[in-house]
Parts: sequence; C-alpha cells; structure tokens
Amino acid sequence: MRVYTTAPMEDPRDARRVFPRLEEIGYDGAFSFEAKLDPFLPLVLAAEHTRRLQLGTAIAIAFARNPMNLANLAWGVQAISEGRFWLGLGTQVRPHIESRFSMPWSRPAARLREMVLAIRAIFARWEGKAELRFEGEFYRHTLMIPAFDPGPNPFGPPPIYTGGFGPRMTELAGEVADGFIAHPFHTRESLRRNVLPALARGLAKAGRERASLDVICATLTVTADREEDFARALRAARGQLAFYGSTPAYRATLECHGWGDLHQELNRLSKQGRWDAMTDLVSDEILEAIAVVGPRREIAAKLRARFDGICDAVSLTHNRAPDPEHWADVVADLKRGAAGGGAPQ
Repeated sequence: MRVYTTAPMEDPRDARRVFPRLEEIGYDGAFSFEAKLDPFLPLVLAAEHTRRLQLGTAIAIAFARNPMNLANLAWGVQAISEGRFWLGLGTQVRPHIESRFSMPWSRPAARLREMVLAIRAIFARWEGKAELRFEGEFYRHTLMIPAFDPGPNPFGPPPIYTGGFGPRMTELAGEVADGFIAHPFHTRESLRRNVLPALARGLAKAGRERASLDVICATLTVTADREEDFARALRAARGQLAFYGSTPAYRATLECHGWGDLHQELNRLSKQGRWDAMTDLVSDEILEAIAVVGPRREIAAKLRARFDGICDAVSLTHNRAPDPEHWADVVADLKRGAAGGGAPQ
C-alpha cells in the first residue's frame, strides 16, 4: 500500500529537515497544507532536499487563485522536483473565499471543474498541442505570447488531484481529475455508500475506467506508546471528530450509521461554544468507525482492513506523535503488506 502524509510544520524553512526525513522513513509522498503557509513554498525546498519523495499540495485553495497563476506555480514546482509534483486543489468554504481572500464564490463544483479544464488548456498550449482558446463561464484564457510561454515542461505537465466530500465534488474528481483525496471524516461504510458511487458516476460521465483515477484516503490515525500520550491523542481525536460532525456538510457520514441525530446536537453545542461537551459525545464506537485506533503494531493491519477494495493509497493524518519516527514502523508494515486496493466494490 502506498503511504503518504501531510508534512508537520509551521515554518517553511523546516521543509529542509522534515521532507528528507519522511523520505528516509519510507513514505511514498508527502503533502503540504494551506493554513498558515502558502503550500507551494515548502515544496520548492522539499524538492531540492529529496530525490524520490512524491510532493503535492493537499490542498491548495483553488479559488484563492486563478488557472493561469496555478498553472505557472505547478509548472515551476514540477520542473524543480524533476517530475515529482501533484497539484492538489480544493475549494475551502464561502466565508474564507469572499472575506479572507476577497475572491468570488459561486457554484463551487462547477467552478472547480472549469478551473481544472482551464489549467489543462494552458498546459496544452505550453506543450505545443493546442492554441489557447479557453472560454468558460467562470474563466477565460485566450492570450499567450512567447514572452510568457515557458514551453513544454521537461518532465511533462503535473497531474491534478482534487479533494472534496459531497457527492458533486466527488463526482467531479471522477470526471476530470487524475486523482481524488478523500476527506478523513469517513468510515468504510460511508466510502462504499457515498464516495465510490459518486466517483463511478463521474468516471462514467467521462467514459473513463477506474484505473485512470488514483484514490487516496486521508485517515485520522490514533496511536501512542505511553498510556498518558494515548489518552491525550484519543481526546484530541474525539474533539476533531466532534468539530467535523457539527458541520452540516459532513452529516452524511454519520447518517450512514444511523447517527444523524448526533449531528444536530453537535451543531447546537458548537453554536454555544461548548467544545468539551461536544467532545464527550463522540463514543468509542463512533471514534473507531471513523479513525483508525490502536497500538502501533496493529495500525497497519487495521488500515488494510479499512481500505481493502476501496482506495489505492492512504495518507496518515492527525499524527500527534512528537516526531515522524513514531510512524516508521507503521509505514514499513503497510509497505510490506498487500495493498488490496483497486477497483471499487
């Protein structure tokens, strides 16, 4: 099973140290995340200090930028990394797009679909395969003169991955993306009932086979060596799940198991700022259905059981160990075992 993670850091200079260590541990790839940092900057350093590690944004906020800007960034990181870059895009939510980035928001699935197609049209122009004549509902790109044309990328255009949760955004990945990054608020049942059918609809719409789409499941993974550390990690995981569960967009995962009423209560408590009370409502059953929980020696087997026949790779998230070394055994165990991924069932 291919294994990825999001690189833990708040200072972009740490990329010189963190990414090479993840490569040494055996990860297949590592992602940057757009929160306090621009996600492209640490990947430039990572590319210079690694040789094998796949690098990607998981995710870059698409609507904070435009297709030409993203195409330029992706072209550059792809060249610097010598073909090891994935452009991962997501939408964020309306308040952040409008009030933090001062950018337009409307019909996010349709807008992201068009953005992916626009980036591909720009890449095609640079690769010398077509003139730039992209005229869509949201984006228009019809001008490219030699002074601004970088020409073909020596390592080819990077693949484009999209992240999402709801049926429309998931279907979009099946239709137009090279890969899909599933949100960690899922269970095996919700992946089977909600995610895989939506991906299949998108693939069918585009006349594509399942093998053409790389599916990565980001997964909340909870483990620790010492009892007190494990207790803290469990509490933190419950708090994260309570936050997700209070959000209307994520209710579908809970409803797969008959836990829809929990969303109503979590949502009510969140409006009162009662975060501890919300955390207390996440039972062991819910925690273990969504997160992968246990001693380190059991995590790899549990991950394989969760994702057999579901996805092609896993991305370990919510890693609250003090350093990446904590996960070295888990990564090695996963890579030794059979993947069991592939076509959805």
